[in-house]
Amino acid sequence: MFLQPSKLPARALAVTALASFGAVGAALIAQHQFGIKPCPWCVLQRAIFLVVGALALIGWLGQSRRALRQAVVVLMLVMCAAGLTAAVFQHEVAAQSASCALSLADKIVTALGLEELWPSVFMITANCAEAAAYRLLGLPYEVWSGLLFAGLGALGLVVLTTKR
Repeated sequence: MFLQPSKLPARALAVTALASFGAVGAALIAQHQFGIKPCPWCVLQRAIFLVVGALALIGWLGQSRRALRQAVVVLMLVMCAAGLTAAVFQHEVAAQSASCALSLADKIVTALGLEELWPSVFMITANCAEAAAYRLLGLPYEVWSGLLFAGLGALGLVVLTTKR
């Protein structure tokens, strides 16, 4: 059974890693196959998903060490909160702006050198107003992103509160 308490933390971490990496994969397919251009906030959320996925993978690999798993999950929850905040900010504030150049997201992406590191994943090619026009099943992409960050955070809380 999937929800056995003894296996729940490992499975939740595996699902978190797969969902995080899958979200970035879906964003790349949308960008490179369907012309959905990412803004700075979109790119920042991609980076956060990759960090959440990497942390979940580390927690899954180190599941026999409860202290390590718990520490990694706390970091994962912080990153999920940051991702959710970025998605909400993009939806409520940045999407209303014609330009998001020199925004916090743009400064973070630039400071980390993400565009130069991996341009096909992190290259910013749209402003926030352009990105706000894109929809998937009637909802803006940042809403889907925020919902996934919230769901992954909930999974992280389950792992954190599981006794084993």
